[in-house]
Amino acid sequence: MAIILSDAGHHRRLLPLTFTRPVAQLRPGIMRLSEGWERRSGLKVGYRTEGYLAAGFPLPADDAPRFEVDGSLFPSDELVGAVLNLRPGEALTAQGRVLAFGIGGREMPSEANWLHPPAYAKPIAFTGEVVRFDRPWALFQHCGKAIAQDFALLTDGRRSQPLSATDTVIGDPARIFLEEGARIEASILNTTNGPIYVGRDAEVMEGCMLRGPIALGDHAQLKMGAKVYGPSAFGPECRVGGEVNNSVILGYSNKGHDGFLGNSVLGEWCNLGADTNNSNLKNTYGEVKVFDYEQAKEAGTGLQFCGLIMGDHAKSGINTMFNTGTVVGVAANVFGGGFPPKRIHSFDWGGSATQTYDIERALAAARRVMERRGVILSKAEEEALRHVHAVDGPPR
Repeated sequence: MAIILSDAGHHRRLLPLTFTRPVAQLRPGIMRLSEGWERRSGLKVGYRTEGYLAAGFPLPADDAPRFEVDGSLFPSDELVGAVLNLRPGEALTAQGRVLAFGIGGREMPSEANWLHPPAYAKPIAFTGEVVRFDRPWALFQHCGKAIAQDFALLTDGRRSQPLSATDTVIGDPARIFLEEGARIEASILNTTNGPIYVGRDAEVMEGCMLRGPIALGDHAQLKMGAKVYGPSAFGPECRVGGEVNNSVILGYSNKGHDGFLGNSVLGEWCNLGADTNNSNLKNTYGEVKVFDYEQAKEAGTGLQFCGLIMGDHAKSGINTMFNTGTVVGVAANVFGGGFPPKRIHSFDWGGSATQTYDIERALAAARRVMERRGVILSKAEEEALRHVHAVDGPPR
């Protein structure tokens, strides 16, 4: 048996983060959503996603997957149990929308079937909590819930590596978990509001101040004196310094210097130059609007706090200032004086939409960046970046 994790119509709603990955590859907590489904269900997963991403994220090898699930959903124990109880021809529903299908053979729900249960499917009501990551800002909104549930799953019945005597703990020390090789020295750890998880061979350098819930992925680093307010989650190989508040970095990205990052989501292989700052609150204290790819215009978020949304491989130069609700596309290279525009196209060079980053130069830079972390740019990833360059590059 296997599970198909479907984009379920959310692909455009989550751009630019989903230009380079299926919805279920997002990481709002310690694990990717897909990893949570695998661990909690015990089943292999595959993806139903955009055609240009399918080579890198295929359907399950199993010829007869039993379940198809909305990939934007957080896999709580209760939801996973309800999905595994589905029979072919049944649809798990909540508030009029489909959460998952029990399937047989080679059935393929249409995008519309996720909005309204099809007549051929028997609806099964799900009464538990549904946490859905269907907008980029949902990652930092629900980060705390994701960390708490991932922490409980990953640490159940296990013992943390010992904490150094040089550290100061405020709250329950049992809510701190260090994987093998993790190091924390001379730092202040506050678990009053949530747990703190430090992955394998990750390091929290001297003088850091952490208020949980916080997740630090394998081989990641918090630089000396970093101030991190939870809920915040940093994926594997991230380098994070300065001040961070309620933000998610998917992995392999650097914010290694001073500067503020708040209520933001960064993709993989991003780099924020020294003293890059973002605004997360308007001077009017009004609702933050961001560029919405689905509507092709600015739209309200319903939030008072919303900072920077940045796609994979994007970079900023030193002293860059991002305005409230800025959206930066894939592989953009943002630099120059003043505030850049709030909507920056993928492969924009300079942030002013006046020059396109040459695709061959962009790919060469991506290879160099990835090789520093021992990762090779795959053919599928290269083709995906070429596709994004064609569809979301700056206007010519």
